[in-house]
Order: sequence, then C-alpha cells, then structure tokens
Amino acid sequence: MAAEIGSVTLSPQGAVVAGEFVELKVVFTAGRFGMDDTGSLRLCTRQVSDLARPQFKDPKAANYTTAEASNGAILELAFDPKLAMRPWSRTLTISVKRGFLSPGDTITIRLGDQRQGGPGLRMQTYTEEPFRLLALADVFATCNWALLENQPSLRVVPGAPATHVALLPTQRRPGEAFDLCLRADDKWGNPTPELSGRFRLRPSAPVAGLPETIDWPAGRRALRIEGLTAAADPRLTIDWLAEDGMLLATSTPLRLAQAELLPYWADLHGQSGETVGTGTAQQLATYARDAAFVDAMCHQGNDFQITGEFWASLNRTTAEFDQKGRFVFFPGYEWSGNTALGGDRNVLYPEEGRPIRRSCHALVEDLSDADMDALDARALHAALRADGRPTLCIPHVGGRYANLFYAHDPMLERQVEVHSDWGTFDWLLEDAFAVGARVGVTAGSDGHKGRQGASHPGASQFGSYGGLTCLLATELSRPALFDALRRRHHYATTSATRVLLSVGVTLATPADQHIDDPVLGGAPVGRTASAMMGDILTGVSDAEALFSAELSAAGPIERIELRNRTELLETIRPYAPAELGRRIRVLWEGSEYRGRGRETFWEGDVSLAGNGWSAVSPINRWNQDKRFAVSADKVDFQAVTTGGFGGFEAMLDDASAGTLRIATGLVNAEIDVASIGFEEKVFEAGGLGRRIRVLRLPDVNPHHSFSFERRVALKPDADNALYLRATLEGGAVVWSSPIYLIK
Repeated sequence: MAAEIGSVTLSPQGAVVAGEFVELKVVFTAGRFGMDDTGSLRLCTRQVSDLARPQFKDPKAANYTTAEASNGAILELAFDPKLAMRPWSRTLTISVKRGFLSPGDTITIRLGDQRQGGPGLRMQTYTEEPFRLLALADVFATCNWALLENQPSLRVVPGAPATHVALLPTQRRPGEAFDLCLRADDKWGNPTPELSGRFRLRPSAPVAGLPETIDWPAGRRALRIEGLTAAADPRLTIDWLAEDGMLLATSTPLRLAQAELLPYWADLHGQSGETVGTGTAQQLATYARDAAFVDAMCHQGNDFQITGEFWASLNRTTAEFDQKGRFVFFPGYEWSGNTALGGDRNVLYPEEGRPIRRSCHALVEDLSDADMDALDARALHAALRADGRPTLCIPHVGGRYANLFYAHDPMLERQVEVHSDWGTFDWLLEDAFAVGARVGVTAGSDGHKGRQGASHPGASQFGSYGGLTCLLATELSRPALFDALRRRHHYATTSATRVLLSVGVTLATPADQHIDDPVLGGAPVGRTASAMMGDILTGVSDAEALFSAELSAAGPIERIELRNRTELLETIRPYAPAELGRRIRVLWEGSEYRGRGRETFWEGDVSLAGNGWSAVSPINRWNQDKRFAVSADKVDFQAVTTGGFGGFEAMLDDASAGTLRIATGLVNAEIDVASIGFEEKVFEAGGLGRRIRVLRLPDVNPHHSFSFERRVALKPDADNALYLRATLEGGAVVWSSPIYLIK
C-alpha cells in the first residue's frame, strides 16, 4: 500500500560536503488517496545527526525552511528533536492546515531555502553514506504515518584538508618495529581522501625503513608506514612536511627504551548505526584501526536496541577484527538503565559467546529472552557475578549518568570513565571516592558519528572531543589488555591526546599489595615498598610517601595538579613566575548539572581597554557554528561546555597596561591586566563547576616534558588515593589512575 500513499524525491543527488551549506529540495507527490485536510508529512533524521535545526522565520538567515503545496493548500511547519521513536527522533512535520491534496498534487519542502538570500541549511558535520531522510505520510489524517517507498538519500563526504595528524606509538623497546601513521582531517574532524601530492618526512634521529618522501595514494584517507626501527631515544619525533618544506605536523613523541609494560591506546566506548550511531560495526572498527590508529576498542551499543541477531553478528565482528599484535576488539554492550536504577555501565567481556543482560527491551521486539534482563544495576551485578567468568563493568556519564550511590560492585567495577564526547566528569571519580570505591580512570568517545578513537563532537549536544585510555600491558592482546584493566594500570586523556605518563609511589616500609579491592576479602599478592598507578597497598605504616611522576607530551604542559582523593595538594607548573610574559588566557568551563541538559551556553565578549593584543586563537573550539569574532580590542564569542573548558589566548602588546573586561550572561568582571599573574583569577558562576578563569603564561613554554617528586603526608583514617590531573596548553587533560595507600 506504501506505493499508493505517495512518493518522494530529493535533490541534489550524489554527494554533499559535511558541514557545508546546501539547499535540500524534497518533493512529495500524493498517491491515489491524495491527502486529507489536517493530514501531514514527516521528514525524520537520526537522533545523533547534527544537521542544523530548521527555522521558519528569517528567510535571509541560515537554515530557513519552507514548504509549498502545488494547489495552494495552506501548510504549517514544525520541528521537534524528540518527536519520533529513536533512532529517527528529529522530525520536521509539514501539516495541511487548510485544504487538501488530490492525487498527483505535490508538496515541495526546501530545507535551507536560498531563494531570498539565505546561505542554506548547514549539513551534518560528519560523513555518512548513505545519509537518509525518513519520509512518512499521514494522508488520512489519522495520526498513522505510513513509511514511503524509495526513501530519499545522498552521500555526506569529507571536505578539504584542514589539519594534519602524525602519530607514533608512545613507547617501544629499542629495535622493535613500529609504524608512522598519517591522516588529514577536514575542519569538522573527518579524515579526508582529498589529500594528494608528494610529502617529505624528517625524523629527529635516524629511523631505519623511513622513506625521505612519500606520494600520497589517490583516494586514501589515511596512511600507515610500517616496519620502522630506531635505536634507544628518549624522544623521537618525525616531521611531516609538504614538498616545499612547509611543516604540516610533528608526530607524537616516541620513547625507545626498555620496559616491561608498554602503552597501548584504546577507545572502549562507541556504537554504530545498528543502534543509535552511524555506519556498521565493521565500518566503526575499520575507522578505529585504520584512521584513528588506536590499538584497541569495544563496541558499546545501547542494550535496549541490540537484537539477538545483532548481538550474534557483533560477536562475529569482534572475533574477525581481533588480531594479537595488531588490534584488539573486546565484545561488550552498554547496560543503559535509568539513573534512578543505577545509570549507564559499559559491560566488557574478554571473549565472545557471553550473554547480554539488557536493562530493558524498549526497542527490541523479540521478548523471548526477556527473562535474561537485569532491570537495575544491582541485578546486573548479581547476574554478571553469577556467570562466574571474568567481566568488567565501567560506570560512565552519557544520556543516563551512572549513580554509584545506588550500586557499586568492587569486583566488577574497577574504573570509571571521566571523559567522553559528552563532556568531562571529574565528579564521577569523586563519587567513587565517596562510596569507598578503589577505581582507575578511563576516557573514551561514546561516539555516535562513526569515528571511534578520533571522535570530533560535531555541532550537536556533544561538548567535547572524545578521549582515549592508555593501557599499560606486556603485549597487545586481549588477555594482556584485560589484565591491565583488572589491575587499573592505565591513564586517560581528552581530545584523543597521546602522552607518556609514569606515576609511582615509594614507601620506606613494605606493605601488602592487592590486585582486587581488599574489601572483597582476598589475600595480598605480595609485599612491596613501591607502587605504580592503579596499585592498592594495605597495611601502610609510613606517615608519608614519595610520589614521583613523569609526563611527556607533544605540546607544552600548562600545569599538573597533585591530588589525594578530592583534595588538591599542589598545583605544579613547569615554569617559574619570573618566566611569565605577555601571553594571557581566558577560559570558560563547567556544566549546568549532571543530566542530559548539562550544556552551558556561553555568550558575550571579552574586551581590552588601554592595551592591544595579537595572535588571538581559540582553545577547544570544536563547534564551528559558534561565533568567535576577533577585533583589535574585543573577542565576541559563543561557546558550549559540558564539564570541560574552552576559551582563547592572546599576546598582549604591553604586559601590564590596561583593563580586561568580561561581559557574559553568567560572569561579568573587570580586571587590571597588571594583576593577572602566576595564580589564576577565578570567577564562579554556579551550576556544576561553572566558571571563567583568567591566567598568564610565558610567551614561549618549552616544557613538553616534566618530572617531579613530592613527599605526601598520608591520611591515617581514610584511603589515600594519590593521582595527578595535568592540563596541556593545547587544551587536553590527562589523569593518572590513583594509587591507593591504606593504613
């Protein structure tokens, strides 16, 4: 009957560039029934699409959308981002308000109508082939919408190269083979095949097997140069240059030194189009391995969308892609219970063939396995424990944030996720401390745009570039990486940043060492006077411990915070007050609250009187839709934060002259430039960590690596959880997993 309801066409056909402005013309032709008075047409896009929201008032503004009936019937347009069933939630409704359609009459919808001077509709910012509009019609005015045949679609493709990325592994042993990985991204973070020509490669030290020049293969979005070797080197980098010598990118640094444990980079949190993401699980894994160049991943689809058939297919995919020494793919799923019942948890298995314990069957029609459901987090923990096989369960913050006060299982839950595309959530680690959990920290993407491992947030409700977890393991294999997670031997970064981090504690008197949380009653595995990140020591008799750390990054280090649980012990900067110069930063950060509407929208300006500035550049400006306009004395901006931070830096003409004024809806302040010094100025704005910070930096910060030692007094009556939280000048944050010292 669908063919008799009507038909729909879309123009243009073919490809459109992600994030560019277009006019999409959709024409509905009524079938044999026409369309009754108050009937309607719906055009739906996927819930995660960041296709710009249509507007119906200003014909000269972006995203202006119109609809016209060929017979003059009066139409009404409305948009609701959550009207239809997920994953096709975002719905444009075109209703016949007066009149009707006869067979053959048409409705022409122009998304991004350009006829009156508007720029068009901003296309979604990530690639998708095919990108579909789901078209439905209610021709009988019964609120029963029929899915039309021949659904309209086109291809969303990457734009021109905007940034270049060069990645080396973080550490390898001298003489071990390693790869150099290259890609170019468009302005929205999509790897682009539009790169072409000859390029030069310039190592900081001799690298066997590295060509001096490469010719970029036509149509390739990324390139891996394999089988490289080099001698011992504390910091090897490779410059990627255009043929004319212009520097495109300097690689992440590689340390070549002996080590028992090596760092492997993982994104353990993302999902594909079979649930609410984009593309297939196979495409997601291919991207993670061959474009993001991570070492490991896990698919975490919402459980209430995973059918039995897809669960079986996903297990086949993880087995197919998992290859020791090359790429690890863990089976898993997201237990997506409501926050009141425990909130989101990532369930991770070390092998295929394990059951899925759903929080519900909300979007799974087959109820034959509904008796396997775990309807709250306590039931989930009980079921996973009863299974008797190794399993990990990672609380996180997504659509539903994890509620550790409702449930925490120390056997299963050995880490919490503190960062993803959704934002930055130090408060989840603080919740873990509050309930007595001894956990490490992870970060991932929770990406929905098909870019696991290098996940740009796009232009929707996601406020941060996705993170990565660095697992310290003996080899790249499922057993070794799973063991690293069990032992909490890992650290986390935002913005897919790769750094080398070593953290340790030395005691004067040995103490008992545990792999499992000692609250479980297990015996210690030995005695030691030293510990690395993630270790748990009990029976500590010393009054203090020597904390040591080394951080090596591709860019300058802005600060390192040494913490014990929720207490900030010291803020360590690699530069001295005397090194401060004319460079200042204005940063905005925080969120509204913990739930889905956590976005803080910043809008206003920062102006400078009695001075001037140059080299004004944004920090963590992911959403290109948001205004960032720079003039001689003002930055006019819009921004969104979801727990993390953004902002800008500028080089002052005079280090101390004039006044800086901040004018936003949340913070209004006036600051003497001369008073901006080593200690930042903080203007609190309520919400959840919502504030603006102003600080001064050296004109040039050469400190890409930094190491330090501190003696830390230990609390006698509580867990000591010693860890660091570092901020890089580029905008990334790094967390070590805590070392737990228990008296």
